[in-house]
Amino acid sequence: MSGALAGLTVIDLTRVLAGPLASMMLADMGAEVIKVEEPGTGDLYRASSTINLNGESVNFLSTNRNKKSMTLALDRAQGLRILEQLVAGADVLIENFRPGVTQKLGIDYARLKAINPRLVYCSITGFGPDGPYRNRTAVDPIIQAESGIMSLTGEQNRGPVRIGSAVGDIYGAMLATQGMLLALYARDRSAPTKEEQRGEHVELSLFDAAVFGLIPREGEYFATGTVFPRMGSAHPQFVPFQAFATSDGHVFIAAFHDTLWKKLCAALGRPELPGDPRFATGAERSRHRAALLAILEPILATRTAAQWVEILESAGVPVGRINSLADVFQHPQILHNGMVVDMTHPVAGPIKVLRHPLRMSENPASIRTPPPLLGEHTAEVLGRLGYDAADIEELRQDGVI
Repeated sequence: MSGALAGLTVIDLTRVLAGPLASMMLADMGAEVIKVEEPGTGDLYRASSTINLNGESVNFLSTNRNKKSMTLALDRAQGLRILEQLVAGADVLIENFRPGVTQKLGIDYARLKAINPRLVYCSITGFGPDGPYRNRTAVDPIIQAESGIMSLTGEQNRGPVRIGSAVGDIYGAMLATQGMLLALYARDRSAPTKEEQRGEHVELSLFDAAVFGLIPREGEYFATGTVFPRMGSAHPQFVPFQAFATSDGHVFIAAFHDTLWKKLCAALGRPELPGDPRFATGAERSRHRAALLAILEPILATRTAAQWVEILESAGVPVGRINSLADVFQHPQILHNGMVVDMTHPVAGPIKVLRHPLRMSENPASIRTPPPLLGEHTAEVLGRLGYDAADIEELRQDGVI
């Protein structure tokens, strides 16, 4: 095993998306992640997708590579004892139970830090461990809705639109990973010996993470007190800064200051436009948005997306073709960067996954093993704890694993 986190042991009690994605990012960097799942059912994501490969959920396959899976009934006394044995030798535990569940099970931070004071314990909740929304359901679209993200998305004078990717969960996963790494760094600096070092409790609310993700739109609101309407791909301050139709698709143009605006006009064959008082400054362009778009849109519709990208990029204007997923996964830069990795799953067969986007010169991320089958590593993990074949069979017969 290699990677920046090689030698680190992570106990993963999470399900669905945010938690498993966070633990997978640790696994990609070399940590040993032991995914503890409910016997018989496992992670809800194993059965949540209507798209599967030989019965394996593509949702689960996306977020669980490089992990070991063991089954363990945490509501059984023997299951709790086994978890405590795992915790005693672990560096990190990550969970995303509803508030109060870990206390009920006896696996809350206060209980487990008494077993392992060095433990970094990460809790991901929907809205927070306390407060009026603590027990609210928090799937990604609800987080997008409650955080205000959805209110910003969609066309003017039409209803709000969910962002097509699970940004609430993804923001949360990234910040939770950052929190665990910060806590590990602080732990290892807290004392000169392991015996003296102390971990801590890292808490992350998906709601808070999504509201943090409003930056910099929150600044506009705090400064003006104005709630800007939905504007599709456009921007409340900058014009032109939006998608435009071409003869065969769409491009996004981001001429967000006067110098870029002048370059754009020259590239479009309309160098006189910056001299028009209506379009001379950013404030005036915003005020006369409709008139400006009425001029630009017919021009941009005369050429293909590829042609405009070449013309505007050469002129120094920020521009990009709006790609479909089919385009993205054939994109020359994505192919060059090696973002799509082929691997083989024992049941699903050949699958494609996305590599970790970080590049590290000395301790690179790696994709070593496919997403595990439910309980695939139970015997291996228990064997390391000292259980022999007879013990393991007895645990199986008793429904503990």
